[in-house]
Amino acid sequence: MTTTTPSASLRKTPLYDEHVALGGRIVPFAGWEMPVQYKGVTDEHKAVRTAAGIFDVSHMGELILTGDHAAEVVNYLITNDARRLIDGQALYTVACNDAGTILDDLIVYRISQTKWLIVCNASNRDKMSAHFRAAAENHCEFEDASDRTALIALQGPKALAILANAGGDGAALAELPSFHFRDAKLANVPCTVARTGYTGEDGVEIFCPVDGAAQLWRALVQLGQPHGLEAAGLGARDTLRLEARLSLYGNEIDETTNPLEAGLAWVVKLDKDQFVGKTALERIKAAGLTRRLVGFEMTGRGIARHGYPLIDKTGVRVGICTSGSPGPTVGKNIGLGYLPANMASIGTEFTVDCRGRAIDAVVVKTPFYKRS
Repeated sequence: MTTTTPSASLRKTPLYDEHVALGGRIVPFAGWEMPVQYKGVTDEHKAVRTAAGIFDVSHMGELILTGDHAAEVVNYLITNDARRLIDGQALYTVACNDAGTILDDLIVYRISQTKWLIVCNASNRDKMSAHFRAAAENHCEFEDASDRTALIALQGPKALAILANAGGDGAALAELPSFHFRDAKLANVPCTVARTGYTGEDGVEIFCPVDGAAQLWRALVQLGQPHGLEAAGLGARDTLRLEARLSLYGNEIDETTNPLEAGLAWVVKLDKDQFVGKTALERIKAAGLTRRLVGFEMTGRGIARHGYPLIDKTGVRVGICTSGSPGPTVGKNIGLGYLPANMASIGTEFTVDCRGRAIDAVVVKTPFYKRS
């Protein structure tokens, strides 16, 4: 997780005052003032794995396309196949440029055949808003709804039990299948609830109007107390997603990486009609990958961090660590990074240059953590 230098131009989500009231430590992130932690990253991480955690992700971008040709525009811009979605269903995907490298990773929601919601990363909102707006021109209507939309993630094994006490449609949300969504009213706030997340746990992400966000947040925090819920910040969000091997834009994926080498071939549907980046990705696949994103454990005493060089047994720098930290649930120091394809096999040993110290590491199977 990378933060940026504080600036007077940083934006605040509608939940900023809630974070301050809860003692959140605020840091700059992707142009926003966001809580990195409240009680501590490890405590918040463990709460999500064993009970529940609530996250403010209102900095994410929400883009809406409507019209008879909206489906075709969405499907042309993403690598996954939106045609297989039914109303109320979502999918994970990436959007590539013509070179086949990744502009952003997205979740695409089919509200109806003529109305689609796209959620993009906060750091890429301007880029992706312009990308979708340009593609929509003369084909369908486009709206960047980010400024009027708040997004709250409630994650963990007790997330649905907490929602069940939130009134309105809370109890019925337990029947919502994974990667499906529906409208609901929670704590008297109209919202849309999706069975999605970024932690490796069960849970939901809740879209609501900006002016209802604080009311909903406070209700969920209060209802979650008997269940062990903790407010969780960016720090726990990062360690949770790393254990689950979920990519972070700017770390594992960006415009220098393609989805095939990033382990995201499962969201690239080369058998569908033409889409942006398809020709390049067909060429990349035919040529064979020269590097792959791998998961690794540190077998020596040290913690790999983003940007640390990966070194082969002859002392040659052969790759780069994209993410690394202690894994609070798995109890090991873990990381992700790019290695040459011939070093990507499980069990391959190498070292990580941890600020001048060569620390032993080994390629392991991922995800590091998978809920039972």
